[in-house]
Amino acid sequence: MSNEARDTIFIGKKPLMAYVTSTLIQLTNVPTVNIKARGMSIGRAVDVAQIISRKTENAGYSIGDIRIGSESLESNDGKARNVSTIEIEVKKNAE
Repeated sequence: MSNEARDTIFIGKKPLMAYVTSTLIQLTNVPTVNIKARGMSIGRAVDVAQIISRKTENAGYSIGDIRIGSESLESNDGKARNVSTIEIEVKKNAE
């Protein structure tokens, strides 16, 4: 497994707290974790990052870089569609 996959959380349809817990577990092992989402899951990714930075501010986590973009995907009918993407960096603060 590459380092890229280990420090990246892909947001899908699981309950919100499952992603929060997974991100916090990863942050114990690596200094930064990227939360990635696209389409309808973007709001959930923002919620995960906000919960980590606000509810655990005593633990020293903060939001770093935020990157937005779009990907061209092929829909079921064969047409190309643009889907929005977001990548949010959550990092440990220097102690």
